Amino acid sequence: MLTIALLLLFGLLFVAVEVVFIPGTTVVGVVGFALLVVGVWLGYRDLGTPLGHYALVGVTLLAGLIVYVGLRPKNLARVALTTTNDASVQDVRRPDVVPGTVGQTLSALRPAGTALFGTERREVVTRGEFVPAGSAVRVLGIEHNRILVAVV
Repeated sequence: MLTIALLLLFGLLFVAVEVVFIPGTTVVGVVGFALLVVGVWLGYRDLGTPLGHYALVGVTLLAGLIVYVGLRPKNLARVALTTTNDASVQDVRRPDVVPGTVGQTLSALRPAGTALFGTERREVVTRGEFVPAGSAVRVLGIEHNRILVAVV
């Protein structure tokens, strides 16, 4: 009797964990369902048909209640992502550093590095020449998502 009660209890706990904490079909839900099936089957085998019926009806009602309470929209809203991401990125089709802008290198360009244009730090690249840090550079253009610069 204790074995059957523990199987049913752990089966219901696993189903509750599956519905509330780990939504989706995972191992926890399958194991919980298997424990419930084995517990009800053992209830019929060891305790007889009337008590097996009680176990089956009780497990069905409790599992249904767990699923109903766990899948209510109010409870799902607690674990669902409801915020929106309104961040933006710099798009190369609308560059903020236009050709002809003069800046200063913050690192050595070998041939890529960092340059400062006004207050904006940008990754830049040269045509292949090395430029020491602190040199003045001019933007030649934007090619394939890279800012192309040359020494002034």
